[in-house]
Amino acid sequence: MAVTSDEKVKAVHAYIGAFEKGDTEAVLALFADDATLEDPLGTPVRHGLDEIREFYAGSMVTGAKLELVGAPRCAADYVAFPFAVKLDWEGKKQTIEVIDTFRFNDDGKIAEMRAYWGPENMKAE
Repeated sequence: MAVTSDEKVKAVHAYIGAFEKGDTEAVLALFADDATLEDPLGTPVRHGLDEIREFYAGSMVTGAKLELVGAPRCAADYVAFPFAVKLDWEGKKQTIEVIDTFRFNDDGKIAEMRAYWGPENMKAE
């Protein structure tokens, strides 16, 4: 059964909220067992929940916080959403402007996550 736009947007908000709380397991609950994650695009793809757990545990320990900066956009099996990552990086407060995409499977789980950002998207505060 296809995932509705409303369900996709709810998944985005659940993802942002779980990250905010530092709850790796709540983030993982959104992903399919065989999901892939590429963050940022062009880096090695992480496969399955163990590798995805390792990625999020490492990201959350930095104290990074996520903030939506625009409405999620839904099309076909995907949702794309712009957000900012706020963190201390190399002793300075930084913001990274990111666009993530989630592709959903028929069970409503994230089958693929891809993050679009590069060094030009990192800004000192």
